[in-house]
Amino acid sequence: MSGRKEKETEEGEGGLGYDGDSSDGFCTSVGSPPSKRIYVTDGTSCKNGLGHTLSEGGAEGPSLVEPQDADYSYNIPSLSYELEGLILARFPRSEYRKLCFVNKRYLTLLKSGELFNIRRDIGFKEPSVFMLASGESSWWSFDRKFKSRMKLPVLPSDFCFTSGDKESLCAGTHLLVSGKEIDGLVIWRYELAMNRWYKGPSMINPRCLFASATCGTSAFVAGGIGIGAKTGIYDTAEKYNPDTRSWDPLPRMKLRRKLCSGCCMDNKFYVIGGRNEDGELTCGEFFDEANNRWELIPGMLKDDPVLSSNSPPLVAVVNNELYSLETSSNQLKVYLKKSNAWKQLGPVPVRADFNRGWGVAFKSLGNELLVIGASSGFCADNCLAMYTCCPDPDAMELQWRALDSGRNQLSHFILNCSVMVA
Repeated sequence: MSGRKEKETEEGEGGLGYDGDSSDGFCTSVGSPPSKRIYVTDGTSCKNGLGHTLSEGGAEGPSLVEPQDADYSYNIPSLSYELEGLILARFPRSEYRKLCFVNKRYLTLLKSGELFNIRRDIGFKEPSVFMLASGESSWWSFDRKFKSRMKLPVLPSDFCFTSGDKESLCAGTHLLVSGKEIDGLVIWRYELAMNRWYKGPSMINPRCLFASATCGTSAFVAGGIGIGAKTGIYDTAEKYNPDTRSWDPLPRMKLRRKLCSGCCMDNKFYVIGGRNEDGELTCGEFFDEANNRWELIPGMLKDDPVLSSNSPPLVAVVNNELYSLETSSNQLKVYLKKSNAWKQLGPVPVRADFNRGWGVAFKSLGNELLVIGASSGFCADNCLAMYTCCPDPDAMELQWRALDSGRNQLSHFILNCSVMVA
């Protein structure tokens, strides 16, 4: 299959840097530490770190020696580069920003993305949340427990892209944000290793209102609409490869659909609900990459069709089970694969009905469900609420855990939210 890979532009802002004079966007390495006052004695006299001879009483004598740094490493065996990489790969990702201050080798490891390759090889991964809230000019990155956060560099797009609707998805260590600029639909790519935005690559068929999902280190998109006069509703699908920074075409879906949702379950890419020229769709379908074909699932949303004014279905997969947040009733449901039906698990502690599903983040976060939106309490109009739970399809009642949102003074209306596992 032929793919599409565009030449990267030189546009982009940011970098791991904390040194504003660094030309490559990264912090410069730290120089040699200052000389210390270290005394080495022969029993009658000693010298300080500046080379001045001292008497037994500690008074400096007239003798001067060339200053030199102290070195204690001659008795300590150095680590191999391989072992060093394995140790650094296990650092919490929120601490990686500090490694660029250590030395040039650590800086190179970060810029090359080698640490993330090691993490992938040894199966050491952490989910983190990338979020853009209403009224914010920059994206934020949070660790799994929302205890650590980092403000991403400002995305250097035009005003049309900044103020318009956007869609986001993650693939490996890339965050892809799709939207419309003055010249048409584009994608901006944030690379975690470089802490920088790049433009492209564009999809083979640029689209909006599409379904998307992260499967492993790849990302899938399907359906949606173009912006041309004759584009209509799509049945096309594509796969993004972060290693080659390119898109590959997939077979066409069974049906055209927009305002649909996607997820990855049983190692397959599912597309659920949506609309086309015939109205609301209650069916779903999945792409079996092993057999390179789509399979239709009739009546998958027969009890909860997507209305024209509502958001696409709010779905998330945890422990290979599909969950849905019903926007009209704030009820959490789990999909029963064998019977092609849904089971209610009780209400969620946010107002999914506040804006008919729009502005709510409903994501899988490792083995937990994450929901962010307007609080269901007394201050629902202006309070941000964040909750997680470990869902159990057989539980009578789910236990939701509130995350501290006090220091995260963001709007409760979430424009975009994506989870990266790396």
